[in-house]
Amino acid sequence: MPHQHVDYYEILGVSRNATQEEIRRAYRRLARKYHPDVNPGDKAAEEKFKQIQEAYSVLSDPNKRKIYDQYGFYSEQAQPGAGASDYGAGRGFGFDFSGFDFSDFMGGPRTRTTEGGFASAFADLFNQFFSRGTRRTARQPEKGTDLEYGLNIDFWQAIRGGQVRLTINRQVPCSSCEGTGSAGGRRMVCPECRGSGTVTQLAGAMRFTLTCPRCEGTGQVRDTCPVCHGEGRILQPETVEVRIPPGVNTGDRLRVAGKGNAGVMGGPPGDLYITVRVNPHPFFQREGDDIIIRVPITVWEASLGAKIEVPTIDGRALVKIPPGTKSGQKFRLREKGVMNTRKGRRGDQIVEVIVQPPPAWDERTRELLRELAQLHPEDVRAEIWKQVEV
Repeated sequence: MPHQHVDYYEILGVSRNATQEEIRRAYRRLARKYHPDVNPGDKAAEEKFKQIQEAYSVLSDPNKRKIYDQYGFYSEQAQPGAGASDYGAGRGFGFDFSGFDFSDFMGGPRTRTTEGGFASAFADLFNQFFSRGTRRTARQPEKGTDLEYGLNIDFWQAIRGGQVRLTINRQVPCSSCEGTGSAGGRRMVCPECRGSGTVTQLAGAMRFTLTCPRCEGTGQVRDTCPVCHGEGRILQPETVEVRIPPGVNTGDRLRVAGKGNAGVMGGPPGDLYITVRVNPHPFFQREGDDIIIRVPITVWEASLGAKIEVPTIDGRALVKIPPGTKSGQKFRLREKGVMNTRKGRRGDQIVEVIVQPPPAWDERTRELLRELAQLHPEDVRAEIWKQVEV
């Protein structure tokens, strides 16, 4: 079946000559945008996030990227006979020639044989050559992959900051083999190539020298660690202390260095990235670094003016209401908002007042309101009509 072409560069939105840093920045930006915790229930975003991870896993690795640039794709395939090798199964790339008719190479119908014939042998040879021939060196140290987690915190944790404990699943070095993947570090001469690193394949009258599939060309094999099965890493839960800086907001990403997956063959670990979601508060509304509140005032406070006490994230504060204040009017309390650690200053608190009329449940109140209406018979909506007249 033909391999479906996927343009990893297009997925990450980078050029083909992009540097590793440019690829890393593009991945972080897109991962933050399409992360399932930021887009709960969005299947399209979830699929896009998987594509971004797949593209980054290839383009961030120089060896995989080189293969992808040369052949247009990279696939993880299990290789026959590699179960006890230095790599284990499932690493490398390959071409599938199973559907290719090799008979024309040897002169037409004479070579269209059943399984075991020359054409079949030639096809097998091509499969082996392309799937194994590129892996000629022992596995090199690789940096561990980064981890992405979501974290819900409450409003006050976001305002004041603090420490939270987060349990994650991460790959750590195998303690049994000390991350080498080899039981006791023992190595021996490869029994298939007898230490040469190459094997000979025959196809009819032709002879080919190929990289040994058992030892990947190193000439040595090892006793696979029974705990990690040669991977050198195992998956286990770990509780991580995460520092929440004051003023963090929904969508912010926190980095915990070295708490991603462990590296391969002694490589450094990746990092842990945490996308924050802040639960809303029932009274305080946050807009950036500012806090918005809505406070009711009486008709007489709005008409005569007053000093009222309002809640802030620090406690209580006085707001001066001038005479003639209208409903919906806003007042600013300087530096009573959220601390911005990047700017080194706080936002403001905005107080919006809502004029609340008294309930006219008794006759005395209704009488006073009628008297007030007689004292001020002006039409409060007159200005509206002046503005809408054509």
